[in-house]
Amino acid sequence: MDEVAKAVEECARAAKRAAPSLATASEAAIDAALSSMAQRLLDHREEVLDANRADVAKSREEGMSAGLLDRLTITEERLTGMSEQLRLLAGVPHPERSREVSKLDGGLRLVERHRPVGVIGANYEARPNVTVDIASQLVKSRNGGVLRTGSAALGSAQRLLDTVVAPALAEAGIDPDVIQLVPRVEREAASALVSFPDLVPLVILRGSGDSTRALAREAALHGVGTLAHADGGGVLYVDAAAEPAKVRTLVSDSLDRLGVCNRLNLLLINDDVHDAVWPFIQEALAERGVEPSLAPHEHAIGYEWALDSAHEATVTVAKVASLLEAVSIANDQTSGLAAGIATEDPDAAEAFFDAYTGTGVFWNAPTRLLDGFKLLAVPETGINLDRTPGPRGPVTYTDLYLRQYAVLPDLG
Repeated sequence: MDEVAKAVEECARAAKRAAPSLATASEAAIDAALSSMAQRLLDHREEVLDANRADVAKSREEGMSAGLLDRLTITEERLTGMSEQLRLLAGVPHPERSREVSKLDGGLRLVERHRPVGVIGANYEARPNVTVDIASQLVKSRNGGVLRTGSAALGSAQRLLDTVVAPALAEAGIDPDVIQLVPRVEREAASALVSFPDLVPLVILRGSGDSTRALAREAALHGVGTLAHADGGGVLYVDAAAEPAKVRTLVSDSLDRLGVCNRLNLLLINDDVHDAVWPFIQEALAERGVEPSLAPHEHAIGYEWALDSAHEATVTVAKVASLLEAVSIANDQTSGLAAGIATEDPDAAEAFFDAYTGTGVFWNAPTRLLDGFKLLAVPETGINLDRTPGPRGPVTYTDLYLRQYAVLPDLG
């Protein structure tokens, strides 16, 4: 085994040894740890920001694009937001660890129990805030964790672990080794993370489409489960019954950040209303500094601009003849992350909702709302787009469990 894989394995073994201290911790201890993380973020603000400034400066010297730099940067406002999210997470109820299902013959009863997975891995790139998002979700769900980030964000992530996450766990009486950060920058560390099914049976994958899909395939070869967030790109269909001023607001609100997966990526406009709404759309695009990619397109219609650091200030625009054509494009030629309809016709909205098969569907609302915190008031580990049973959409602490059936005497 090479040094990189060995380092990942050591982290996994450490997290597994510590996992029982989290699995058996009281709800009060877990929430105290999360509250302490929130406070420590504020108390150690300058240490975290200094580490992040160093990461940003190094990446800027290496030629990182503006969009990627934005994702890498922790601002004062973002740090405060991270702290607020931790406080909210500490205050939300813990999921029931068991529930009565039914009475069985012979004086028995059936109970469904929820158990932690044990240790969950996470691979993510230049988004240091994800370190806290995922660590906090794992703690709330009583799972140990092995986190791996890219070289650009490793300094920030390490400072967050050392000054925020680990000390807060220790203060609450939980073994701080339960959350590990892989201390290697090599890309091979990601491949190693998905190769230890007995230690890390589930890995959360976040990042650019091709690399994340490749890791998911590699994980499957090793028998490791994944919750993969590889692709994104929101779709907006402007229906014949759309209100132009409302369309302008939707387009603008959908482009407040360009380097995120749930931003507006593809705008489909019904032929019947195109000329009426186009001036409003142009105003919104100009306001956000975004250029339209118009037909004939030299790229796939569902091409995700957020992953193109040189052209992320772009939205694909196309005319469609009908609602059904728009839904067909959204279903078959995009990632299936999210699609919305702008219309004042409830029947059209219902038809769109019934026909679109993706993860999130919206009526006169921006796809930017497909986010764990915005929808569910808790951070997310990522957005799962699987078309199979299981957690789909924003994955939070309530999804990270194993189901166990228990049959026991009915003593009632």
